[in-house]
Amino acid sequence: MAIPADPDGTLNEVTDGILHVGVTASGEWVELRPGGDPQGVEPALVQDFAKTLDAEIEWVQGSERELAEGLKLGELDLAVGGFADDTPWVTDAGMTLPYAETTDQRGNTIKHVMLTPLGENAFLLNLERFLLEQEVAP
Repeated sequence: MAIPADPDGTLNEVTDGILHVGVTASGEWVELRPGGDPQGVEPALVQDFAKTLDAEIEWVQGSERELAEGLKLGELDLAVGGFADDTPWVTDAGMTLPYAETTDQRGNTIKHVMLTPLGENAFLLNLERFLLEQEVAP
């Protein structure tokens, strides 16, 4: 078996397949518009990442809780929504390394991450490699 591995085969399933992406509104990071695909910093990154996998994207809108549950149940491959590295959802989801930093209104640094299914380490590593090559600015 290759290391890192995906016990549920996420990377193999989405390559040349469908990438199921959960989205929740979060300012300029994810903008949701009725009847259209999500816009913003993270949907653009996800679209570029999907191209590297020759994958189509299926967007699924929901609350943070619903997205975390979707990742936990294997219904989603990835979730975006302006998540910070101190997200409470780490018990239900894997998390990329921070790929962008911003400062909130109080001057606190926010380190942005994306969420993946727990244990799908080959997929996570592939996504992290992609994100490291990007210059992300909100």
